Amino acid sequence: QVQLQESGPGLVKPSQTLSLTCTVSGGLITTYSFYWSWIRQPPGKGLEWMGAISYSGIPYYSPSLKSRTSISRDTSKNQFTLQLSSVTPEDTAVYYCARDADAITGTYDYWGQGTQATVSS
Repeated sequence: QVQLQESGPGLVKPSQTLSLTCTVSGGLITTYSFYWSWIRQPPGKGLEWMGAISYSGIPYYSPSLKSRTSISRDTSKNQFTLQLSSVTPEDTAVYYCARDADAITGTYDYWGQGTQATVSS
């Protein structure tokens, strides 16, 4: 059973960088051929795929967020991270990490519980 858990600050000030970590247990983020994604859901809106990092460490980003997004990993800790820079209140959302098997398909078999990130001064 794979488990994912997000962690990070609940409150971020505008213009700062939101940093979130997803800790994975029950499976290795380096295992072929999984992709590890970040997805968010603003209040009252649908899910938005932000990006992912492959089992080999290659990041992929949503075009709309690419300029502000960085996804990386620490294989020694079996973690992958999200950094979203220059945040605004519109970045307020519940942020999820999830596993996507065999490329970026948008079908996730495991999810974290989500973590709230609020952008406010």
